[in-house]
This record gives sequence, structure tokens and C-alpha cells, in this order.
Amino acid sequence: MSVAALTCVMVTLCVLFYVFYLPGRLHMGPEKTRLAYLQERKEMVYENLRDLNFEHQAGKLPDQDFQSLKTSLEDEAAGILAEMARLEQAATRPLSGRKETRV
Repeated sequence: MSVAALTCVMVTLCVLFYVFYLPGRLHMGPEKTRLAYLQERKEMVYENLRDLNFEHQAGKLPDQDFQSLKTSLEDEAAGILAEMARLEQAATRPLSGRKETRV
């Protein structure tokens, strides 16, 4: 084997080791709840509304497009807020409706 071929094999092995080797367990972070996901989505929709207003005020969007996009984002935000309220209510309902039993 030539030195160039040996070097290519060594580099390939090093790259494969670097790409596919996972030392121990991989930390994926905390699991997201549906409520946490909705909170993030709500923040994104609000940010999109702010950007949309800025673009309209800068004259980059016609009024008709602005109104349709704004209505769409507001409807999405309303749906997100309604689902968040429903989830929060469902989370508190079992605690208040539960009877305490002693063992």
C-alpha cells in the first residue's frame, strides 16, 4: 500500500469514528409537553405579527395582503390560546375533583 492510500484509509476511519461514535448516552434535553410546545408556537406567531406590522408600515406589503396575513395569524394565535387554556384547565381539574383517600 502506498502512503497516499494509507493516509486516505486513516482519514476515512477517523471521519467515520467522529461521525458515528456516540460516547455513552446522548443527552437529548427535557421532553417537551404540549403546553410548552404551544407556548413556543404562540411566541413565534406573535413575532410574525410584529414583523408583519413592520413590513406593512415600511410599505413592503399591500393593504389586501397585509389584512389577509394578519387575519390568518390572529386566527392561529386565537386557536393556540384556546388550546392552551383548555390544557391548563384540564391539568387543574383532576386535582380539584379528586377525593383524598387514606391508606
